[in-house]
Order: sequence, then structure tokens, then C-alpha cells
Amino acid sequence: MNIEIQPHKLVGTVKIPSSKSMAHRMLICAALSKDVSEISEINISRDIEATISAMQALGAKFEFQEELHKITVTGIQDVPKTAFADCCESGSTLRFLIPVAAALGVETTFTGQGRLPERPITPYIRELTQKNISFQNHTIPFTIKGRLEAGRFELEGDISSQFITGMLLALPLLQENSEIILTSPLQSKPYADMTISCMKQFGVRVKEKKGNYHVFGKQQYHAQNLQVEGDFSQAAFFYVANAIGNQVVLQNIPEKSMQGDRKIVEIIEKTCYHQHTPETVFEIDARDIPDLVPILAVLATFSEKPTRITGAERLRIKESDRLKTTATMLNTLGGNVKILPDGLEIQPVESLHGGTVDSAGDHRIAMCAAIAATRATEPVTILGAECVAKSYPAFFQDYQKLGGQVHGFDLE
Repeated sequence: MNIEIQPHKLVGTVKIPSSKSMAHRMLICAALSKDVSEISEINISRDIEATISAMQALGAKFEFQEELHKITVTGIQDVPKTAFADCCESGSTLRFLIPVAAALGVETTFTGQGRLPERPITPYIRELTQKNISFQNHTIPFTIKGRLEAGRFELEGDISSQFITGMLLALPLLQENSEIILTSPLQSKPYADMTISCMKQFGVRVKEKKGNYHVFGKQQYHAQNLQVEGDFSQAAFFYVANAIGNQVVLQNIPEKSMQGDRKIVEIIEKTCYHQHTPETVFEIDARDIPDLVPILAVLATFSEKPTRITGAERLRIKESDRLKTTATMLNTLGGNVKILPDGLEIQPVESLHGGTVDSAGDHRIAMCAAIAATRATEPVTILGAECVAKSYPAFFQDYQKLGGQVHGFDLE
């Protein structure tokens, strides 16, 4: 689906969808519980559908009440011998569930689409094969066999926190205690903290000491009725929209949150609201907030001083090479963005001149282009705009309700 956006100010109120990161974790914990849980205020995206489908393959049951935004989850009662898990394009689904399936002892075939086959699972291949798990093929599609054994797992912290989350979710199911030892500093640590907090809500304990994790074995997840909070990574698009001249009231934003992407509020205050540092270049370390980088580049394009975003080299293996696609998107529209080895350098401009942007199948690039279009002087065409369904299916409906002028897209 290709769309054309006529530059127009966004005005109105938007309800931010539920946190995709939290929803993944709650649904998995609920599925690993023995009884029935209710997860409410949840929005379904393609990534969440992938996790639900994979957990169904592992024996859980899900009933979605769409009008109530609620999912009833019946935890796994009978563990199947084999399973087929289509992770679609969801890196979280893939990396969270490899160790979970291994801990359950289910022979599982994992598959996926888009750039997911290119995203590494090397730490799992190295560590799990030492604990009774075999991999038939090392890239998607692959099949794992065996039942995971407890013990010491050494994982790099600078590849992705998703590996840490996957192990944290799985290890309580084993008979003995285990340790996760980080061999390099953990990036995106707020995501691991979110995992531990979610597990605690379901009655599972993890002990963190000196940056490593001790996970007790023989634990049981206990069913809960929980509500998913609003997603700061999605709210970030509208926070930045306001910072560059729009007037959007955001609803469903928690006052307190463990989401690392809540930092968007602090960054905007520093760059836009007279809390400027004396340096000539505004520096943003994105190691803990990689998902914010594309929309931060849009913010920086209209800031008062140049911005340098660092610590973002992992973005090269997301749904697109996000350093490249972010820079290309903004430069195509009239911005001034330079790609660094681990990030981006952005020179501010007064406005964008419009043009045609290829989303490269990346939901965050498509949404960033739509926000940037509000400061363009000519129309912005977005190729492949349907990719927003991966995380925020209603994005363009919400955009139109705020007064955004979108052609080629049916609100209904």
C-alpha cells in the first residue's frame, strides 16, 4: 500500500496502544501458568499475533474479546511433543521462545519472514547446545530438539537484551538453579528489567547480582489478571509531533513505567524546552533506547543545534538497516543526516520539501515519515505503508482522526 500525505497540522486526542514489549512478556508468562489469566487493554499487532500463534503451538489457549481489548489465556496443560512456530517478522517472538520451547522439551521448528532469518541467534546455538539442545540448521527455518538442562549460561549483553529475556523466561521451568553471566555490558537493560518485573507479577523469582542473574529452578508461573500499560515507543511519534509544531493530547500513558522508551519525554525537554546544554552538539546515547532512534532523528532535524546519536549499531539488523533507512528517509525529504559507524549525525533544517520515501518494510520508518510530513512544504509519498501493522495497525486511522490528510488509505 502506497500513500500520499498532504502536509497538515495534527490536532486532537489519541489513545496510545498498549505496550508491545509488555504484552509479549505477559502473554508468555500467562501461557506458562497452569490456570487461566486475563490480559486486558491489549492491542493486537502482527508481532503479538506471532507470539500468540507460537504459544498456541506449544499448548496454550487464547480467547480474544476484541470489543473489550482483552485476552483470556489458558496456560499449557499438556505439552506437545512437536510444534511449528511461525515467528513472522518478530525478533522478540523468536528469541523469547527458543529457550522456552527448549525448557519444555518440545521439538520445535521455527520459521519467519522478512529480515528475521538474518537476525543472529548465535548465543543460543553456542550455549544451548552445551545443555542438551541440538539445532538442525543454524538459520531460519531450523528445528531444536532435546530438553534444556540447567547450569551456567554466558551471554553477550551488547547483541540484544532479547536473549537475556528468553533465558529469564525459560530457566525457572528447569529442575535446578541456573545462572546467566554477561560477558559484556548489557544494552537495553530496561527491557530485561521489564521481563523480571513481569515474571515477579506471575510469582517467579530472579536474583540480580553484579549485573548477572541467578534464576531459581522448580518454579511455577501463577495465573494473573493484568492490564497492559500504554506504549512509550508508539507514544514517541506523537510526543515528537508535538515538539515540531503539532497539538496532540496523548491518552493511556502511565505516570510510572519501567519502559526504557519513556526517556523520550526527557530528551524532548532537553532539546526543545530551554534545557539546553552548553555543548554545540546535542549527544544522545541510544544503547538503552534503540527503537527511538528513527523518531529522534526526526526530532533532531528540527532542533536548534546539531545532534549526534551513538550506541545504535544494532539497528543495522532490525526490520531494515535502520541507520541507513532513517538517513535515506530524511535526506530524501530534504533533511541533512550522516550515517556514523554506530549512529547518526543530524544537522537541523527549517523544513522539509517532501518527496517519496520507501519504508523498506519497516514500520518505524513509515510512521516517522508520516510525522516528518507535518513539517514538509510538499506532499510526502510513503511506499509500503502497510508495514505499520507489525506494531501499530491503527496508526494511519489515528493519524487521519487527528486531521492528517492521507490519500490512498481507507479509514474504514
